[in-house]
Amino acid sequence: MPTILLVYGKVNFTNLGRYSGFCEKTYRRQYCQPFAFVELNQHTIIQAIPARVESIAAMDCSFLPKSGKGSYGLDWFYNGNANRSEKGLEISVIAVIDVVNHRGYTLSAVQTPATPIPVAQQRQEQTISHPVIEQLADALKQLPQKPPPQTPDPVLEPTLTRIDHYLSQLQAARPYFPTQVNYLVADGFYSKRKFADGVVALDLHLISKLRVDAHLRYLYTGSQKPKGRHRQSDGKVDLTNLSRFTLVETLAPHLHLYTAVVWSASLKRKLRLALLVDTHNPNKTGYVLLFSTDVDLNAQQILTYYKARFQIEFIFRDAKQFTGLCDAQTRDAKKLDFHFNANLSALNLAKYDDHQRRSQPDSDQSASSFSMASYKRVAFNDHLMERFISQLDLDSTSIKSHPNYQNLRSYGIITS
Repeated sequence: MPTILLVYGKVNFTNLGRYSGFCEKTYRRQYCQPFAFVELNQHTIIQAIPARVESIAAMDCSFLPKSGKGSYGLDWFYNGNANRSEKGLEISVIAVIDVVNHRGYTLSAVQTPATPIPVAQQRQEQTISHPVIEQLADALKQLPQKPPPQTPDPVLEPTLTRIDHYLSQLQAARPYFPTQVNYLVADGFYSKRKFADGVVALDLHLISKLRVDAHLRYLYTGSQKPKGRHRQSDGKVDLTNLSRFTLVETLAPHLHLYTAVVWSASLKRKLRLALLVDTHNPNKTGYVLLFSTDVDLNAQQILTYYKARFQIEFIFRDAKQFTGLCDAQTRDAKKLDFHFNANLSALNLAKYDDHQRRSQPDSDQSASSFSMASYKRVAFNDHLMERFISQLDLDSTSIKSHPNYQNLRSYGIITS
């Protein structure tokens, strides 16, 4: 299955049947079967990232366009490309990031369910507009009103939010984390109290981003009165006055990194801030507020880990462009889940295989450089040449030992 995914990429049953010895009905049946993708990804990550290598976990969502009306999970989700909410599907992905070699591997991928619609809203949406029905409705309004019932009809409001869904995914995937992972990095959407508390409860620390107008207060370090409640805060944080911040380093001529331990009013906990101040434009100073729930973590590490979080965006890009993440034609929940996980697991195997090939003693290429376009081209060339050899009854040993065989394998790849 992973080889066929890499060879073609447009993952639907008909196209998979064209490039393999199985028909489309076989793939359709296979997509209904359960498979332990998390365990597969865990073993791949253990082999790809040694325990001594510095690693973090990253979590993010990706919008997937989907036409029709009957697909499972179809709802309004935020689309970063269009910078607005659109109707489609969404998957939530937890990845393990190799901070040293700058590579990300998917650990868990779960589709975000649609938000339940209250019964009252369903009745309103199901109202049919027709002139005769409207006349009857006007006539009914003239009748005396009935007394309200003693027990009104219950309204089915959604009990779980999407943050609850993301936390349940994180809780299920936590036992499969590598032992060296202690930090979960997410973008500013996840900087909410419920999510931060859930991450800390799982014996992890959250690294994320705050709004520049976030309500932060300095910690009080003076003497306390002998009786009564002790004083905790010592004034609101003002980013225009950084006298109580510590300058860590100057990253560029007009880019400075500051740090401080403050109290967050929204998260209700102490945070270690990593404040980036951009003074390139004298008319407007730019600020970026990164934080960690681990107050002992230094600001440089917070910045490094948050920059490494972007590897999960490369996972989404490669999966959409090369392994057909957005090309599912099915509407069933089980088949969609199998499709999403098969795509991302195939990408994991491609990265691991490329890492193994580049780590050979005779390889002079950097282990950090990875091109999914080139890897897919090599996989297609291998598949095509194997097809030629088997169909023409050629001697595979003499052909693969030929000096030009490697040139044919790399035909069409991106040259570095």
